[in-house]
Amino acid sequence: MTSRRNFKRQVRARAAKTGESYTSALRHFRPTPSGDVMSEARTPRSVRLAVAQTPVREDPRDVAALRESGRQVRALMREAAAQDARIVHFPEGAICFPGKLVMSVDGPDAVGPADWDRCQWPALQAELAAVAELARELRLWTVIASPHRLTGPNRPHNSLYVVSDRGGVVTRYDERQLSRTKVSYLYSPGASPVVFDVDGVRFGCLLGMEVHYPELFAEYEKRDVDCVLLSTTGVSPGNAAVQAQGHAAGNSYWVSFSVPTQHAATAPSGVIAPNGDWLDRCPADGSPWVAVVDLDEGASSAVEAVTHARPWRRASRAGVYAEHRVTDPRSEDRTAAF
Repeated sequence: MTSRRNFKRQVRARAAKTGESYTSALRHFRPTPSGDVMSEARTPRSVRLAVAQTPVREDPRDVAALRESGRQVRALMREAAAQDARIVHFPEGAICFPGKLVMSVDGPDAVGPADWDRCQWPALQAELAAVAELARELRLWTVIASPHRLTGPNRPHNSLYVVSDRGGVVTRYDERQLSRTKVSYLYSPGASPVVFDVDGVRFGCLLGMEVHYPELFAEYEKRDVDCVLLSTTGVSPGNAAVQAQGHAAGNSYWVSFSVPTQHAATAPSGVIAPNGDWLDRCPADGSPWVAVVDLDEGASSAVEAVTHARPWRRASRAGVYAEHRVTDPRSEDRTAAF
């Protein structure tokens, strides 16, 4: 009992020092063969991730197009599995990204409220079901975007489904920070972040224009994620990619950046290391592709950021400077001479 209390005391001490939650701090401890507890001694975690770029089609009335999107998604899933990926990440609109003019009751020349009865929901759901079945066959975690239908007259969510390697949906992320057009005419906003683990590596999800909101990335850092999966269709010639690099470096975690092939010339899909460097990217020629990388805490692109930069930022935010502050007249006088 005493050893258990000591263990809890060490975990709480780390949480107080770094600003982590108790659960997050607990991940940094492991028992030794003697039963003692060692901090910061765990084996570096690693998982192989594939990030995809696929063509995005905008008409959910077109059953043939929905089927073709599903076929291309599944072909890239097989390619990811052939390269021993454990998880594959697809862009916003991988099966379909319903166009605002296609859906508008005032269209096709004016944006208005979306008529979701135009969507061929049975065909869309059949393609997603086929994706889930293939995930089970390949033993491949699959993160794929799609509208998520709600009970009428509520508009759907713009969502990322997380399908496990057993073929079941284990969670779903709904875009929260929608664009003006999306929230006015197309979708209902989501309400909360989503975190899930694959082989001990923790992932968070973001979608659409949420790359422009640094507080969402900071929120995931507080939840102790190792990698944020960002799926988007709008990259405004490379601007989103640059912001994603900044979020990765500023939070010391990986960012998987998945976009349609239509944007490949200026911002192809890829994975950003915790130091802000690109680890790998899909071709810029617009080809459907998967870039496959190992998210490895022991890699040179990660070890400094994950082992030193991230813990220090947490410690500084938790108030480590307070004990070093001094009371001095020359400090208080802002007009003191040199």
